[in-house]
Amino acid sequence: MTLCWFAQTGGEGPSIDTGRVAALLRAVPGLSDGLIHTPGSTHDPYLHDGAPPRLALQCYFETIEALEAAVAPYGPLRDLPALIGDDVTQQAMLTRRFAVPDPVFRGDGAFTYLVAYEGKAEDLPAWLAHYIASHAAIMTRFPAIRAVEIFTRIDWCGGLAPWRRVDHMQRNKVVFDDAAALTAALNSPVRHEMRADFGHFPPFTGPVSHFPMQTVSVKA
Repeated sequence: MTLCWFAQTGGEGPSIDTGRVAALLRAVPGLSDGLIHTPGSTHDPYLHDGAPPRLALQCYFETIEALEAAVAPYGPLRDLPALIGDDVTQQAMLTRRFAVPDPVFRGDGAFTYLVAYEGKAEDLPAWLAHYIASHAAIMTRFPAIRAVEIFTRIDWCGGLAPWRRVDHMQRNKVVFDDAAALTAALNSPVRHEMRADFGHFPPFTGPVSHFPMQTVSVKA
């Protein structure tokens, strides 16, 4: 089982020293990977959700104990708010990974489309069953796709003060080599299949965000 802790800033504010953030993440016991996402750009024929966050973090752990120890009030990530600021949300989630035809990255970094379903489904089990069985299968057919992950809610303890905990019903992401590859995928026939499948989702309410992000792994 893999768990992921998300932290995401607002869209405006002072610059963030990502080098210091990376150094702090590397020292966290039990961290299997840490991803630092910074703003990117793409062209999605269906969506434009405004400016991406200034920074988004994903910290992966193999146990809930390691995750909760990392984000405990006096844990090894306690200095992150001083580096990033107060306008940050956080959430821990279960990670589901899906096989893609060619997961080998070309290049030094990656480019990610981060998606969050922030609201509620009328029938959450039905929502998840459809999304995981149908929508994820379509995503794995994107040209030049390197990774597909879906994240679902868990109960968890801790959290970094003063950051606000959120309870988004689901997140997911698709990952590519670069911005050009993501843009090509979003303008491919597969994207139109995804939009058609969106019309078959079980009922839900609340905002959905889609943000293109440049991605670096602290374990690379």
